[in-house]
Amino acid sequence: MLEQDQIEALMAYDSEQRFDYLISRVVEIGEIWILTDDHGSVMLNTDDEDCVPIWPDRCFAERWATGEWSDCEPMAIPLKQWNFRWTPGLDEDELAVVVFPLPQDGEEDGLVVWPEELDMMLTKEVKRSNKR
Repeated sequence: MLEQDQIEALMAYDSEQRFDYLISRVVEIGEIWILTDDHGSVMLNTDDEDCVPIWPDRCFAERWATGEWSDCEPMAIPLKQWNFRWTPGLDEDELAVVVFPLPQDGEEDGLVVWPEELDMMLTKEVKRSNKR
């Protein structure tokens, strides 16, 4: 569980720093957080892509679940399930992933990556952490 000062520090990170944090945190805890509603995973639309937002911890997904998103619930997806089920499914549906967006003035300012790219970074981090 993250302390409030850790949460505030992470929310001050830029999108690249949040991406790096998400990669290491997801490998550490073994799960990715999404928001769901009655229709499944919450989707965001950028100028170019339809995206599934993901977060490294429940508390960040919960912070997004306000206003029009208030009926959404955070859901953890085990990393192995993400790798073997979600990555291929998102690729097949031509959906991107927006990594660790923050609800700042309505901006969806997370990095947008393709699922295979995210999977590659997670796999690289798993290998790196296993060498320690």
